[in-house]
Amino acid sequence: MRNNSVAIGVVAARFGETFDSLSTSLGGISMNYKSLIFASIVLSATAYAKEPKAYQSGKLLQMDSVQCGVDEKDAKSFTGEIIGTDSGHKKTQELLCQEYLLQTERVIYRIRPKDAKHPVLLPVGDQAQFRLNKDKMLMRVEDVDNKEREYIVVSMTPRADSTADARPVR
Repeated sequence: MRNNSVAIGVVAARFGETFDSLSTSLGGISMNYKSLIFASIVLSATAYAKEPKAYQSGKLLQMDSVQCGVDEKDAKSFTGEIIGTDSGHKKTQELLCQEYLLQTERVIYRIRPKDAKHPVLLPVGDQAQFRLNKDKMLMRVEDVDNKEREYIVVSMTPRADSTADARPVR
């Protein structure tokens, strides 16, 4: 919220300078009218400033390495391409991705880092703060470096103990 108020202050200061020069060129405008316009700009700017969603808390239960693709490389050499030898053999290597289980009060999330090339190893058993933003999860772990990182939600499962509360009583 502090960044928004600083930005609003800068805009208001610049508007005030522009308005002063405009009012002197128009022969002067009453002070009440000037303050009314200034207040309406500040109010409209704060009305459109969005607060980020509050963080939820969860516990990292486990990390698994799961297959997330295959890397194929041709074994043809440059000279083989020119001469035309057809050694159609390929080297294949299974690609593994980190997949975490994040448990909250009601849901267990299965997530993967969005940046698969440079994943950060998270400490299993620690608490993590996260927020859902459209189609991604933004998560931070205080013990690592407190940076917010993007994760892809692979699946969501309701916790067994929270579904018992949701069933109707007969």
